[in-house]
Amino acid sequence: MDRNELLKRVRKIEIKTRALSSNIFAGEYHSAYKGRGMAFSEVREYQPGDDVRDIDWNVTARFNRPYVKVYEEERELTVMLLIDVSSSLAFGTSSMYKRDMVAEIAATLAYSASQNNDKIGVVLFSDQIEKYIPPKKGRKHIMYIISEILDFQPQSQKTDINNAIEFLMQTQHKSCTAFLISDFLDRKDYSKALNIMSRKHDAAAIQVYDRFMTALPNVGLIKVQDAETNNELYIDTSSRRVRDAHRLAWLKLQQDLAEKMQRSNTDMVSICTDENYVKALINLFAKRA
Repeated sequence: MDRNELLKRVRKIEIKTRALSSNIFAGEYHSAYKGRGMAFSEVREYQPGDDVRDIDWNVTARFNRPYVKVYEEERELTVMLLIDVSSSLAFGTSSMYKRDMVAEIAATLAYSASQNNDKIGVVLFSDQIEKYIPPKKGRKHIMYIISEILDFQPQSQKTDINNAIEFLMQTQHKSCTAFLISDFLDRKDYSKALNIMSRKHDAAAIQVYDRFMTALPNVGLIKVQDAETNNELYIDTSSRRVRDAHRLAWLKLQQDLAEKMQRSNTDMVSICTDENYVKALINLFAKRA
């Protein structure tokens, strides 16, 4: 992609997603991801209604009148975005490719996290770890993340979610908030890795898909290519049997995915490229509030 074109696209996404984060998601994100706990802040004189369990007996004895400890929420989190960059994401039959929507969703999450003083890191993966961006703060860091998602050229075309999760576990020793963003077109079973991740980290999954995956249009004979294997075949979309088989295969994929997420207690939302992702993200945050 031309450098000037890339900068324009990054800036356009930045303007859109910063506004969404500021105006729509700020409260929802804060409620859903509250931080690790309560940290001691200061002491003050006891007031009627204070919890007696918060009395600081050392300070109380020193001043001969009751003082209580005041706590505040530990806000800073590390947010990790595990982003699928396999070839199946470079596909779209509507106005937006899956990769473009992934970039907008990732940017929205990153700006929402940034407004809460959280650090943001990224793992770009195919069937290998394509790039690791360590967690940092700041606008420049987020813009760098957006540009990498939009313009990154992966070494491999395929998908391995197991590998991405294992890398997260190796690099993030402390508990973090992890968003796994993919179309989940992975033929291997990653259930065990998903269970391990959700036990240690606060994990959520975001599926991005194209409407073409759910139903074939009746447009006669078409040639399709598997983006990850490059295999080509012709499909007769005028055949009701072919269209029904395609639809049932999609429903089976979604059922299997939902069961994986449910077994691992991982919240998930599915977003089509011709839909507004705002409502889906709000629903995801609401599940966790």
